[in-house]
Amino acid sequence: MPLLRRIRLAALPIALSVVLAACGAGGGAASDAPKSPCDTSDDFPSRPIELIVPWAAGGGTDSVARFIGTQLGQRLGVQVNVVNRTGGGGVVGHSAIATARPDGTTIGLATVEITMMHWQGLTDLTYEQLTPIGLVNSDPAGVTVRTEAQWTDVQQLLAEAKAQPGAMTASGTGRGGIWDLARAGMLLEAGLPADAIRWVPSEGAAPALQELVAGGINVSTASLVENHTMIESGRAKALAVMAEERLPNLPDVPTLREQGIDFTMAAWRGIAGPEGLPDDIVGELSCHLDGIVHSPEYEEFMGTAGFGIVWKNAQDFGAYLAAQDAEKGEIMRAAGLAA
Repeated sequence: MPLLRRIRLAALPIALSVVLAACGAGGGAASDAPKSPCDTSDDFPSRPIELIVPWAAGGGTDSVARFIGTQLGQRLGVQVNVVNRTGGGGVVGHSAIATARPDGTTIGLATVEITMMHWQGLTDLTYEQLTPIGLVNSDPAGVTVRTEAQWTDVQQLLAEAKAQPGAMTASGTGRGGIWDLARAGMLLEAGLPADAIRWVPSEGAAPALQELVAGGINVSTASLVENHTMIESGRAKALAVMAEERLPNLPDVPTLREQGIDFTMAAWRGIAGPEGLPDDIVGELSCHLDGIVHSPEYEEFMGTAGFGIVWKNAQDFGAYLAAQDAEKGEIMRAAGLAA
């Protein structure tokens, strides 16, 4: 056999092992090949991973979890199984994440409700019983009204709420839900009572939007992502977004801050594990999540669904959780929504 061909054949196993390592091949397979930069734990993962979703299958949180689970499984080289654990307004699923064995084989997609449920008296569980791994999404609240409504900006809407307190109604979720807090926080920041615009509980953003266009309520404070279709079709109009900056897909909608109200509010999702998850496992998972969130595939998936992409690593996500919890408690107490 020619010498050059023998050299090429001998190099094939080495090249293959390097490729597998770079892709984050897991499953506990022993290898002397160079590791992926994300491989910080020698024996993780050794078996399939369970990714808990505290909400029902088919929803936005579920779809984000399934996409991330597939991508994470490919990078780790093990199966990542999404399991929906619903009930109690998110209590059941978040509790399942918190009480899992801290070995990395059970993680979950935590949502903004982890910073709200204990203030409502639904549970003693708080974010401190979770280990943050990475924030992967955030969708800000909005102020949406009927196309025929006379208001052209938020200040006009609030002026009417001040002149006729309690005459107008808003909806977007159940009582004390994230979009209810968006309404209350906006009003309080504007110097109005939290009930200047009354809240009408609903089963979610979609039925609330139907009520809006039918004239049953005056305002929806759900995310503009959820109201986007009606806004695009001209059946509703957005007066503001409760974000730091305008949304790329709705560049003509100003922020509340641009209209003199220094307030933001958003629903978010992030990967977390139980308290006590080892640092090396947290580091490996966070590293892989970083790669997923900054991939063209994730950008395309989230863009198609209309979800916002926001990334925070484990440390920054932990600080964010603490700030979010404090903010939610302050608003809920001021609005009479805390237990």
